[in-house]
Amino acid sequence: MKLAVVGGGSTYTPELIDGFARLRDELPLTEIALVDPDPNRLELVSGMARRMLAHAGHPARVVATGSVEEGVAGAHAVLLQLRVGGQAARNVDETLPLECGCVGQETTGAGGLAKALRTVPVVLDIAAKVREHAPDAWIVDFTNPVGIVTRALLEAGHRAIGLCNVAIGFQRRFAAKLGVAPERISLGHVGLNHLTWERAVFLDGVDVLPRLLESHGEEIAQDIGLPVSLIRHLGVVPSYYLRYFYEHDAVVEEQRSKPSRAAEVAAMEATLLEMYADPSVNTKPELLEKRGGAFYSEAAVALIASLLGDRGDTQVVNLRNDGTLPFLSDDAVIEVPATITATGAKALPVDPVEPLYAGLMAHVTAYETLALDAALHGGVERVSDALLAHPLIGQASLSDDLARRLVEANHRHLPWATR
Repeated sequence: MKLAVVGGGSTYTPELIDGFARLRDELPLTEIALVDPDPNRLELVSGMARRMLAHAGHPARVVATGSVEEGVAGAHAVLLQLRVGGQAARNVDETLPLECGCVGQETTGAGGLAKALRTVPVVLDIAAKVREHAPDAWIVDFTNPVGIVTRALLEAGHRAIGLCNVAIGFQRRFAAKLGVAPERISLGHVGLNHLTWERAVFLDGVDVLPRLLESHGEEIAQDIGLPVSLIRHLGVVPSYYLRYFYEHDAVVEEQRSKPSRAAEVAAMEATLLEMYADPSVNTKPELLEKRGGAFYSEAAVALIASLLGDRGDTQVVNLRNDGTLPFLSDDAVIEVPATITATGAKALPVDPVEPLYAGLMAHVTAYETLALDAALHGGVERVSDALLAHPLIGQASLSDDLARRLVEANHRHLPWATR
């Protein structure tokens, strides 16, 4: 069984390799192709991957290549985890909006739009090569913004599913607080990628969310950066990305007072690459845990194993709405529990969504529709329209100014843009 990882030179790849090694019975890989345009990073990361697999006694061979065609040829699944423009572009995503009084975040708001503009065309080009060289492969997208990128893939007719680690992170943390095995926990998870709420936490089929909020409310609030009074008032657990909406102004002030996350990660990556260059290092460094993406490898293994093994289990994924949430269009991409089989993902029924959440979801879905249009067709006016539709921006003068500045800052990644 062959898996290709596009963006395989990421410093995060050893986390994936660790998951593949530990969960080899679930996903019996024989070949892992790491694809990346940066030969130096690819050499370091692929060497680290080979040592980790050898140390774990895993038989899979690692192939490193800068060619997407070579890497995906014959693959059963292709995992996308790329970052167009690297941490330098991310730093702009996180700092430029702050100059306009808007939250600076790489997947939410103006920064998320900039990332979508850079990313969607590249991902669609990769997907076209997958279609040619591995037509039966599933594309699993972990590249942010996952909702917009997955929608682009699906609208182009690709066999694609979006993946995020928010849900599995909540499942694991809730299980730890309750002192039970994670498999006994399932979630009433609903929303869009990076805009979700846990409306129920089921322990062996019984909703224990009220008990969790009563006994562990303070801890949960600290985890997601929101007041415990708000969480108990809502009776749900919002994703930590909701903090950018519920406490926007406070977050902007915080971000202005400290270095960007991109700057932190860039420094971390330099240290990690030094570690990967050491031939004696054959297990993932502890520092990698601070890199982000907790439990991503477990989520990826579970999803790919279910798609290729027709397991019919339930996982939280990003997929077409197709009537699941009646207040959204069928082609919207939502993030909900779904049954995963060899034919793909089928959303489970979702209880009616309260207006407090449905309204924000509809608002952000409208933005995502316009963001995808801008990413596919270009134009400063389309970028401005998407920003005007975003609930975190929504002012004409602000959206026009931000659109011009975002396009200027990203022009070398946008073939349609001019200085």
